[in-house]
Amino acid sequence: MDALLDLLNSRPLVDGEERDALGDPAAGTRWARERGGDGSLAELALLRQARDVLRDVVCGESPPGALGPLLEGVHQIPEITSDGLQWVVRTPPHARLAVETVLAWAATEERMPGRLRPCANTGCRLFLLDRSRANRARWCSMAVCGNREKARRHYERSR
Repeated sequence: MDALLDLLNSRPLVDGEERDALGDPAAGTRWARERGGDGSLAELALLRQARDVLRDVVCGESPPGALGPLLEGVHQIPEITSDGLQWVVRTPPHARLAVETVLAWAATEERMPGRLRPCANTGCRLFLLDRSRANRARWCSMAVCGNREKARRHYERSR
């Protein structure tokens, strides 16, 4: 799930300016390698595509079926080990990170439906995974977005 949030949050707005961790080839290669990828240009292109489609799906702008093309050529193979049956995902090397992220999204939706969502701050592009019991988290960070929103509402009320 961390890889899922890392990818979704890899294009934040910082002081109103977009910072794309995958936009610059050197920075993107570093980002991918830190997460076990090879950092190839093909991998970065697929990660950017996966990020954009996942954002649209999580925000409700695209149906989950839009993720289908990212899973083309992927196979799940059963393997018997000393621990029992395990399913191994086989995919082209450059697609592994993107595929794992899509699979993490599917697992999150299955185990924690409705808890992956965009930050409620309209000036923020980050996503959050609500792990609270009440499922009412609204901001990616209470210290940043939550306080800004509360301060804005307080200012509006006091005017």
